[in-house]
Amino acid sequence: MAEMKFTTGPKGTGTQVNPKKVGLWVLIGVIILLVLTLIFNTFTVVNEGYIGVKYRFGKIVRDDLKAGLNLSLPFIEEIKQVDIREQVFELDTNAYTSDTQTVEALKLKLNYVYDSAELSSIIKEVGIENVTARLIYPQVNAIAKNEIGTIKAENLVNTRMSVQQSIQEKLTESLAKNGIVVTNFAIENLEFENVFEEAVRAKVVAQQDALKAQNKTEEIKQEAEQTRISAQAQADSALIRAEADAKSISLIQEQIAKNPLYVEYLKATKWNGELPQAMGTEVNPFISFGTDTQVQTP
Repeated sequence: MAEMKFTTGPKGTGTQVNPKKVGLWVLIGVIILLVLTLIFNTFTVVNEGYIGVKYRFGKIVRDDLKAGLNLSLPFIEEIKQVDIREQVFELDTNAYTSDTQTVEALKLKLNYVYDSAELSSIIKEVGIENVTARLIYPQVNAIAKNEIGTIKAENLVNTRMSVQQSIQEKLTESLAKNGIVVTNFAIENLEFENVFEEAVRAKVVAQQDALKAQNKTEEIKQEAEQTRISAQAQADSALIRAEADAKSISLIQEQIAKNPLYVEYLKATKWNGELPQAMGTEVNPFISFGTDTQVQTP
């Protein structure tokens, strides 16, 4: 076989290149590339907040690979990441109450996570990418509208929290069958037609006015009752004093009747040591026994 020569530079000058060495370097490059490819396909990094699902020839063999570096067989196995953080689904729609009032601008919000024990089933039967369209949307839409449809519009305003709780309980039970765990549900907004809202506001104002009038009537009644109680207390007190005075006079009269000297006893107990002083005329003198006792003689 003839030897090939490679030349570079101006004519008459050049460097001979050994084709065997060139082939060797090409082979080494291919081997390095193959090794790097194998390394990159052997190790897969699962991020925090995700879980790794390992496939072997398209079949799930593991669905619990933790965050970090995970191994797989190159070209045979594949690791895909599934977001296991809390998911949020929001729905803007409308509904009808039992009295055919339209609930406009109805905004619903559902928070949920995947049940890790049912993750393989979700992937096989629904597909992670189809969960919202095939599971979450139809069930939230149907259950919320059915529940709202059993309640009168006026009651829906007053019992919004209990309706919300009822919808969440039904969604929790329904979605659990598909491996979805409901963490929270909220009716974030609901509005009615303008005519109905005006009627509701008017009724609320009327009820508030009636309550104010009732409270004012009750206040007047209470004030009247307090006045009556105060007057009765004063009357009772005056009666007690009068009865006490009458009894006191009766006792004094009784003592005087039994013992005429009782008057002299009273004079003695009331006398302050001063001699009596006579005032007035000789016919009708006024005798003073001091500052406390005065006797007018007939």
